[in-house]
Amino acid sequence: MIIIQNGQLVSPSGLTRADLALDGGRIVAIEPHIEPGEGDTVHDAAGCYVFPGFIDGHTHLDMESGSLVTADDFTTGTRAAVCGGTTTIVDFATQDKGGTLNDALDAWHKKADGKCSCNYAFHMAITDWNDQVKAELPEMFRRGVTSFKAYMAYDALKVNDAELLEILQSLKPFGGILGVHCENGLLVNELQARQKELGHFGPDAHPVSRPAEVEAEAVNRLCYLGKLAGTPVHVVHLSTELGLEEVRAARKKGVKVYAETCPQYLTMDESRYKAPGFEGAKYVMSPPLRTPADVQALRKAVAAGEIDTIATDHCSYNFKGQKDLGIEDFTKIPNGGPGIEHRPMVVYTSMVQSGELAVTDFCRLLAENPAKLFGMYPRKGVLAVGSDADVTVWDPEAKTVITAARQQQNVDYTPYEGFAVTGMPKAVFVGGVLAAEYGQPTGLLAGTYVKR
Repeated sequence: MIIIQNGQLVSPSGLTRADLALDGGRIVAIEPHIEPGEGDTVHDAAGCYVFPGFIDGHTHLDMESGSLVTADDFTTGTRAAVCGGTTTIVDFATQDKGGTLNDALDAWHKKADGKCSCNYAFHMAITDWNDQVKAELPEMFRRGVTSFKAYMAYDALKVNDAELLEILQSLKPFGGILGVHCENGLLVNELQARQKELGHFGPDAHPVSRPAEVEAEAVNRLCYLGKLAGTPVHVVHLSTELGLEEVRAARKKGVKVYAETCPQYLTMDESRYKAPGFEGAKYVMSPPLRTPADVQALRKAVAAGEIDTIATDHCSYNFKGQKDLGIEDFTKIPNGGPGIEHRPMVVYTSMVQSGELAVTDFCRLLAENPAKLFGMYPRKGVLAVGSDADVTVWDPEAKTVITAARQQQNVDYTPYEGFAVTGMPKAVFVGGVLAAEYGQPTGLLAGTYVKR
């Protein structure tokens, strides 16, 4: 049995000074003091917070895009995740055009099974909606997939509004949730073409081709589709104040809208695209980084409880050999950035240490809410007897500096290079197995598939 002593247990409702006992992959006791017996292992959490293991509900590992594959696969990506305090990820199994959902799920299991340092689950991205695919939905739920994704942008992935409506209606009897990439794809294509006609081919043309209006219009449309279908909708990687205003407006109309944002939209702005040379390509992701006003609006929304979850949208491409394929044309820069390792530290330092966010709300955003939204609660997302022994012991005084040279992510840069961190995981347990200590992996592949 493993006993975590002397820590402050964190839940969204408050802090409790207590000991935890882990055994058989579960939390078996929570008491003011647990006396260790012979053969028990004790971890001292004095001065530390003890969180339910963090959940990253938005990752792209071992993902093919044209001729490219992301720099992180499930081995390196989950190792990086657990070193940052994340004990469960939810990655996107993606249907091929003309393919089946079952084939996609099989393919992602093959990528992940037996290779993961943290737990893993899958959303199912639907790119080709038809009656045959609709008939597969019951099997997806039987196989533990309760959340799905659709794209309103990217020609190879997007579905149209009529298909979106039918997907929402088809998920309703199962209680499934649909997350949507909200950008108007037709407008993006047009605005990209206009930038190139003007002779703008560098990374700084990227945010201009995907303005805030493109996101807000798509969020508005999704919310009305949710109203029509009578179902909740989930806006992923919300990046703008305009989009946030559409979420607020829909909620006032009675639409249940869940909103996710990412650390990059809370800490960085579009000035990064003006970096010398081709450096701005490191920040080419969709949606792009936004204005300082957008950053502040989202931070205030997070603090006010208007944002439900903070995930990464981790999609890592090497700067050299991958990002630089677009050195003469910004539309050929692979979209995405790394973040799976640093999300908890960046958010904690940026918002909890600054006094903008309570440590209890940090727990809600990174653990409880994603567990509830994605069908894992109370197995995960809470410290309770009977819950899974996924535990992150957090040292709020530990200091480090984020650098690519010391990261576990298998990519040649980090957008947070030089970011000074206060607060990091002292020990991370996955199913009761010690998987990482102070940012270093133990090497144990403790992750299992989470059938939701």
